[in-house]
Amino acid sequence: MQTVATNAASRSFTGILMMCAGVACLSVNDAIGKTLAADYSPVQILFLRNVIALPVAILIALRMGGTAALRSYRPVAHLVRAVLWLCAATLFFTGLTYLGLAEATTLVFAAPVFITALSALLLKEHVGWRRWSAVLVGFLGVLVVVRPGSAAFQPAALFPVATALFYAALMISARWVDPRESVWTLMLYLVGAGALLSGIVSPFVWAAIRAEDLWLFFAIALFGTAGMTMMTQAFRFAPAAVVAPFDYSALLWATMLGWLIWNEIPDLATYVGAGIIILSGLFIVFRERQLDE
Repeated sequence: MQTVATNAASRSFTGILMMCAGVACLSVNDAIGKTLAADYSPVQILFLRNVIALPVAILIALRMGGTAALRSYRPVAHLVRAVLWLCAATLFFTGLTYLGLAEATTLVFAAPVFITALSALLLKEHVGWRRWSAVLVGFLGVLVVVRPGSAAFQPAALFPVATALFYAALMISARWVDPRESVWTLMLYLVGAGALLSGIVSPFVWAAIRAEDLWLFFAIALFGTAGMTMMTQAFRFAPAAVVAPFDYSALLWATMLGWLIWNEIPDLATYVGAGIIILSGLFIVFRERQLDE
């Protein structure tokens, strides 16, 4: 029994480390995206990121899932998911051109709140009064950060809020994927379909790529793919309730990167709102764990 407990603790620790490393990579990915968004369209950035990352995604899928990972039983579902993902990423990168990295990251933390609300409204899942209360508290946190009606209100803050909504829809859309498909198939088709769809739009917004920016496009593909892979693996090593809370470590990275690169210092309202959103999200995670047990 002691060996089993030790192995479980070891796997949980590995899962937590992978989650933290994945979050750090995606935070760097966001910082690079903010840098590139000053000169390039978000659609062009996403197209090049996906095209560069696609061969790596294929190799990872083959290594982890074998040739079966290349097959999809419901390709239309992946196409819809790619549309949702591209909308979320485009809105986020657009918001980053106007907002600080930490502020935008904070607002995206509202995604678990939207997931709970959409699960009840669209999937007709039962959501008790405790989780509905957490949803309302989470939205209160969003209002604290956005501050509608005040002099500090920035319409651009609605971009990361919309990002959280589309990301929540992306998570829920995983229900439409055939259960025979692995998580590696989901990752591969998300990158592949994302490259296809963004490639269709890119010619209309294309800007000549400067030679000094080439390494940034390769870096965003590297950190984005590494982050997604490590976060996916984290959920394979440990239960979601164990690793999911560490997703909020992104605020630490976003604050540090924003300060180091752009000298951004979030105001008090952003931290207060972040605390409210994070607490509501943690409550939702742990409440769902209780219900599963």
